[in-house]
Amino acid sequence: MPLDRLKKKLTTEVLWIYILSLLSNKSMYAYEVKAEIEKNFSFAPARITSYIVLYNLEKGGYVTSEWEDSEHGRPNRKYYIITDSGKELLKKGKEFINLVVSKIG
Repeated sequence: MPLDRLKKKLTTEVLWIYILSLLSNKSMYAYEVKAEIEKNFSFAPARITSYIVLYNLEKGGYVTSEWEDSEHGRPNRKYYIITDSGKELLKKGKEFINLVVSKIG
């Protein structure tokens, strides 16, 4: 069905833009990212997919990570933080989406 295919293309296949959008508000650990995608965007990517995308974003320099310990009031987890390159990528991604929507709208 065309609509199902469109939904997949605009969600799971561009998961990076959702992740960067969430990380632009606060740092998060991987499982939290997945849960926030479900809560805020109403779709549920596979856990391993979220981890792979986070890994690739970090490898590309769009996010960085750091381990936080309980001294900072949070559990021992690896938290992801958006970088300036990630913010720029998110901005360009949003601009592209807005352009497409304006042309088909």
